Amino acid sequence: MYTRILICTDGTPLSNKAVDSGIALAAKLSAEVFAYMVVPPYPAMYFEGAMVLTPAETARVEKEWNEQAKTVVDEVKKTAMAQSVKTTAVTGHGHVAEAIISAAKKHECDLIVMASHGRKGISRVLLGSETMHVLTHSHIPVLVLR
Repeated sequence: MYTRILICTDGTPLSNKAVDSGIALAAKLSAEVFAYMVVPPYPAMYFEGAMVLTPAETARVEKEWNEQAKTVVDEVKKTAMAQSVKTTAVTGHGHVAEAIISAAKKHECDLIVMASHGRKGISRVLLGSETMHVLTHSHIPVLVLR
């Protein structure tokens, strides 16, 4: 059925539940897993939520975010390997939804597993939904867990 699964994480507790479910599914299907976390670019403008930083400070923050992402996907890999699931830890950069879709294509995945953070009301309107974007733009099946 599915042989290559992209499991997306952001390290949150809800995301970790999706990771666990994705790994369990991969184990049952003898599928290969790609543990994936996107590091978004540092917001360039104040109205995007950025503090005004020098280029050097911005580079330091982005380096720190990259290191944190690597730690998160390495932990997913360790968990999956403990269940005898072949796993590759991958990080990406850019806008989250587009990066997820691109990574799934690049690694020839046939399923994307991710969490829905379940935002409602004005926060969903203002913040959007990366999961919804992936659902509506991916040509690869998406399993959303809550």
